[in-house]
Amino acid sequence: MGHRESYNMQRSSTSATRMQEGLGGYSRLAADQQNGPERAILVGLITPQQNEFRTTEYLDELEFLALTAGAETVKRFTQKMNGPSSVTYLGTGKLKEIREYIEQEEEAERNIDIVIFDDELSAKQLRNIEAELKVKVLDRTSLILDIFAMRAQTANAKTQVELAQYRYMLPRLQRMWTHLERQGGGSGGGGGKGSVGLRGPGETQLEMDRRIILNRMSLLKQRLADIDKQKTTQRSNRGRMIRVALVGYTNVGKSTLMNLLSKSEVFAENKLFATLDTTVRKVIVENLPFLLSDTVGFIRKLPTDLVDSFKSTLDEVREADLLVHVADISHPDFENQIEVVDKTLNELGCADKPLIIIFNKIDAYTWVEKDKDDPTPATKENVSLDDLRKTWMARLNDNCIFISAAERTNIDELKRMLYNKVRELHVQKYPYNDFLYPVVEEEECL
Repeated sequence: MGHRESYNMQRSSTSATRMQEGLGGYSRLAADQQNGPERAILVGLITPQQNEFRTTEYLDELEFLALTAGAETVKRFTQKMNGPSSVTYLGTGKLKEIREYIEQEEEAERNIDIVIFDDELSAKQLRNIEAELKVKVLDRTSLILDIFAMRAQTANAKTQVELAQYRYMLPRLQRMWTHLERQGGGSGGGGGKGSVGLRGPGETQLEMDRRIILNRMSLLKQRLADIDKQKTTQRSNRGRMIRVALVGYTNVGKSTLMNLLSKSEVFAENKLFATLDTTVRKVIVENLPFLLSDTVGFIRKLPTDLVDSFKSTLDEVREADLLVHVADISHPDFENQIEVVDKTLNELGCADKPLIIIFNKIDAYTWVEKDKDDPTPATKENVSLDDLRKTWMARLNDNCIFISAAERTNIDELKRMLYNKVRELHVQKYPYNDFLYPVVEEEECL
């Protein structure tokens, strides 16, 4: 092996190592917990399309995301603008205000470790913001990727997350690396110091890093294609049973409901994205068996890279016969969460599938009764659970139900609804299938 080939292989190996270290920055926000969680600042915009109330709701969600990743929010900054600046996202005055706050905290020995923006930032914006603030900067997408990397347990999930991370990193390489000098480029006597034996076309470090990432992405895509074939084979071997998929916003109680209906032990936690891998269980209600799958939760501004990478997981949704949309009725912005899920289902091509909505967590729902003498218009917080129930049931033609999975409230009614919906689909799809269990005693059923 020649000196040039040996040197190039060494440089390539070093680049791969550096990129893995850089990738680790996106896969573990709080790797060192010995000194406590990282202290974070959240930043959002108030625009004509996003009013102050909506921005506050989104920052509440961003704070929950940061907490899930291992960061403690200590301050929020918002700014009213017509839209984000293409250079620095915020105005220069607001950036200076954030920098002054960071310096004040440093003087008080309360260092700010990270600033998180509630939108996806371009490479130019990231570079300019970091140059001004002198601290680590993340956007919403990188924070979600960090949580997905932390939650990934199986080889399938890890592969999907890694591919999404590389897709996110690829257009931002110029920001991540500073060692972009040309290695041994040019010819003749002007090759520069250290170019003896290395003269030739050469390639910049950026080009080398990009090539390594593209090669790695090709490998990951092939792995996911193989996984997709295995999943397709598994789905085709599940017999003639109706497939029901639980969908919904993240942290609405899908896994808890899955455990309740299937008597299984799917991991459930009061944090975002507790479930990444799809779990499929056989469920029997009375004499009718069907397959129930628990899928990854959706979220506002779910990165496109994640949707693409999790194709094999989301295929459970695409191939389902019935979608069960679980919503958190206790969340103050649950209607917007429902819209986000509906939009995502539409993007997946599942908008025309039969669907029922389960309004979960009725035990946590709170409302404020409006004084009869109060002349001001009623707000969301003045709407009772009974009023909501009547409104939504009338709107959805009784294709919804209000339950509490944690308290097991209205679970029998939910099972009857599922039985009726699944049996109707079963007869339509398999009219000559006699694959129904004999009716057993109730104590032996779910």
